[in-house]
Amino acid sequence: MNLATIETEVRNVDTMDIDHVSALEIVEKINREDHKIADAVALAKNQIAEIIENASSRLKEGGRIIYIGAGTSGRLGVLDASECPPTYGVSSDLVMGLIAGGEDAMFKAKEGAEDDPDLAVEDLKKITLCSKDTVIGLAASGRTPYVIGGLDYARSIGAYTASVSCVSNAVISGHAQTAVEVITGPEAVTGSTRMKAGTAQKMVCNMISTGCMIRYGKVYENLMVDVQPTNEKLVERAGRIISQATGCDIEKAHQLLEESGRDVKIAIIMGCGNISADEACACLDRADGNVHDAIVAAKEKA
Repeated sequence: MNLATIETEVRNVDTMDIDHVSALEIVEKINREDHKIADAVALAKNQIAEIIENASSRLKEGGRIIYIGAGTSGRLGVLDASECPPTYGVSSDLVMGLIAGGEDAMFKAKEGAEDDPDLAVEDLKKITLCSKDTVIGLAASGRTPYVIGGLDYARSIGAYTASVSCVSNAVISGHAQTAVEVITGPEAVTGSTRMKAGTAQKMVCNMISTGCMIRYGKVYENLMVDVQPTNEKLVERAGRIISQATGCDIEKAHQLLEESGRDVKIAIIMGCGNISADEACACLDRADGNVHDAIVAAKEKA
C-alpha cells in the first residue's frame, strides 16, 4: 500500500499554516477537525453494533475480548481493556489488550514490532486464545502486519474477528469478519494519527466494551452496578448508585452497601425488593446476573 495516498496520511489543506498562527488559532483549527470525528463514527454504527452482538454472546459462553494493535492503536486497546475491571468489576483477563512489542511498548515506541505478523500469533498463543474469544484488530492505517497476523490466526481457530481502521478499503478489513472503517480524514498535523484517528478508535472501543458490559449484566438502567468500592471515592460512588437506583437516602444506601457485603448489585436488589442479602443473592443467581430481572423477581416474591 502507498501510504501517501491513504486518508490518514494526506495533507490537510485547512491547516497548512498551523506552524505560524497564534496558540488560539492552533486550538481552533484542531477543534474544527475534532468536530468531524463523531459523525465519522456514526457512519459505522451498524458494524459496531454487530461487534457488540457477537462479542457479548461469546462473553456469556465464557469467551474474552482481546484488542490487538501497534503503537497508538495498541495503547488504546490496552487502555480500554485496563479500564473494564475497576469500572465493571470484571476480571483483568475478560477484556485484554495486546500491543506489538509487549508492555515496554506502552511507554516507549517499538515501531519495528508492528511489522512482524508472527509476533501477534505468539502473543495470542501465550494467552491461550480459543474459539470462544473475540479478537479486535486496531490499526489507524488499516495495514499493520502485526494485526493481520493476529486476525488470521484468530480466524483459523474459530475465534470471532473484527477490525477498526480509519481508512477506506483497509487491508485489515479483509482479514476480519466484521470491519469498522471510520474515515476521519487528514490530520491537523500530517500523519499524526494519535489525533483524530486515535480519538475515533477510542470512541469505538468505548462503545464496544460498554455495550458488551451492558449485555453482560454490569449495568442497571444507566448505572454501573458492579463498581468495586475499593477506595473512598468508589465507596461514595457506590452509595450514590444505590441511592439513585432504589430511591433511598444516602445514609440508607450506605447501610445497604455494608449489609450486602459491599456488593452494589445485591444492595440495589435488597433496597428495591425489601429483602435480605441472602434472598437478593438467590434472585440474582436465578436471573443469571441481570439486576433488572432480579428486581422484578424480588418484587413479585414480596
